Amino acid sequence: MSYLPCTPDQQSQMLQLCGLKDIDELFKDIPPELAPSSFALPEGRSELEVLNHCDTLSRQNFSHLISFLGAGFYDHFIPSAIDSLAGRSEFYTAYTPYQPELSQGTLQAIYEYQSQICRLTDLPVSNASLYDGGTALYEACQMAISATGRPKIVIDGGVNPIYRKMLYSYTANLSIELLEIDVQHGQSNRETIFQAIDERTAAVVLQNPNFFGVIDDHSDIAKRCSEMGVLTVQSVYPIALSLLKSPGEQGIDIATGEGQSMGIPLSFGGPYLGFMAAQKKLARKMPGRIAARTEDVNGKEGFVLSLQAREQHIRREKATSNICTNEALCALRAHIYLSLLGKSGLNKVASLCIDKAHYAKERIKTIPGVKVMESSPTFNEFTVKLPIDAAECVGQMIEKGFAAGFPLGRYYKGMAHYLLIAVTEKRTKHEIGMFAEALEAVLCQ
Repeated sequence: MSYLPCTPDQQSQMLQLCGLKDIDELFKDIPPELAPSSFALPEGRSELEVLNHCDTLSRQNFSHLISFLGAGFYDHFIPSAIDSLAGRSEFYTAYTPYQPELSQGTLQAIYEYQSQICRLTDLPVSNASLYDGGTALYEACQMAISATGRPKIVIDGGVNPIYRKMLYSYTANLSIELLEIDVQHGQSNRETIFQAIDERTAAVVLQNPNFFGVIDDHSDIAKRCSEMGVLTVQSVYPIALSLLKSPGEQGIDIATGEGQSMGIPLSFGGPYLGFMAAQKKLARKMPGRIAARTEDVNGKEGFVLSLQAREQHIRREKATSNICTNEALCALRAHIYLSLLGKSGLNKVASLCIDKAHYAKERIKTIPGVKVMESSPTFNEFTVKLPIDAAECVGQMIEKGFAAGFPLGRYYKGMAHYLLIAVTEKRTKHEIGMFAEALEAVLCQ
């Protein structure tokens, strides 16, 4: 079965027009050592054979594992209605709504999504979403640099190291100074952060709960930064916002986060959803799009893209970002998720997460040689110190049917024995008990 749309004669004609004698000459610039992996493809198979092959490959996935893995991406329950509604052809096949008069449903969904993000964060302006949580954080830093005209970003060490890696990657060729501050007892080190702030600082980047699962109130940092003309950026976990002090209440200027936990499945890294909200004064510095509600000359309600600060729409030097689209379908899933749960439902999910995490802590404390780190309050994620290498422990726990957590030694020096464990509303008391028993068996063998 051939998957090539062009016949051999058509391929020959195209090569002739290019002045080439064969396909190999077309790709002669590719190093020989790379060519086999790129072009040594098997012969085409029938549809049935392809389906059977893909099914065999899928069985190698560890989909049966009971997940206690978090680190910014969480195994939350997804109501069936989300797939049903988001899968409707009007949404599922829709392109970016460049023509408002033809895209009222999509624009209204985006507008309502923005309204929900504003309510969650307690900030007045939200954009129509971004690629993912890490990208959103980078864009917030660029906003701060643009708004202040300063080149320095101070980053709290409790910010997700995956996001921090993205920050360094995105800014590698830019004249931006990134300064990291180590956490203290799991929380932001106020004294060192304040010492690091100077007249060149554009923003201080924080996270709540931070990567270790620790809850913090950054109101004091936000106040000090405001007095010095420095913006504060806070990466947040949307599920936790129904219980914790919101970014707006803390005086934060820009809030960002990963929206995967709001109705989006864990999918090997994406597609996910980055959300962003900010103070109104920063609206024109926001990347991407902002949908708005308006009225026509006859007083009829309509929805439009009110702000598109991209190089396609304004002078290139005025563009705020190179983002060309937003994750509209993922944002729709988040919108449906929040609509289905409502305020009380989201609060219930968050309460279950924190209660079950507390139960898991107490259960794991009983395991000989394990120390639960409790210097600061946590949400649904917490750190434990093991008597063996955490990465080795995780490998052995997979064999027992558990994704046991995130080994912190992967990103933090001197923390090879530390494991980050996450508990969501999906985990039952029975599963937590089995997890503790399996962990004890691994550690005490």
